[in-house]
Amino acid sequence: MSAGEWVSTSMPYVRPRDKGPSDLWGAEAAAKGRRGGQRIVRAEEIAAPSEVAELLGAPAGEAVVVRRRIMYLDDTPCELTDTFYPAHIARDTRLAGTAKIPGGAIRLLADLGHVGVRVREDVIARMPNEEEQQTLQTGPREPVLQLTRLTLDSDDRPIQVDVMVMPAQRQRLRYELRIG
Repeated sequence: MSAGEWVSTSMPYVRPRDKGPSDLWGAEAAAKGRRGGQRIVRAEEIAAPSEVAELLGAPAGEAVVVRRRIMYLDDTPCELTDTFYPAHIARDTRLAGTAKIPGGAIRLLADLGHVGVRVREDVIARMPNEEEQQTLQTGPREPVLQLTRLTLDSDDRPIQVDVMVMPAQRQRLRYELRIG
């Protein structure tokens, strides 16, 4: 692993927590001797982008709530995260606001009766758009990884879609699977 590289695993971020740090990302970074932070840029109800609508099993343009965050590692932007929720789940909840959510969004979803039991992640490499390049402070020819995570409940209903964009050369994704 190179000095500036970050190894990321998804599992801590998809389970509701009863106890533990209020900022899981900050705690994970601190455990590795780094500083992690985030800024919630916006939260609003929008018409679902076609990819998100398809993942949610909704008609294109159906209302969703999106929260956009910029994640920081040692004060450097390291990831853009857009989290989408069906509007009927998130409307008029803390998910629709820009304040940090005590216990995290996954805990709030569980408290609202929406517990994820299955996650599907797709990862692609691509070139960033201009906004991503500027926000992530990447070079003009530096690709990004886009991780799209779909979370489903016990009835296989989609409850959340995350679209995360991160500089490819600073990120390693790790998947550990239990067999049997």
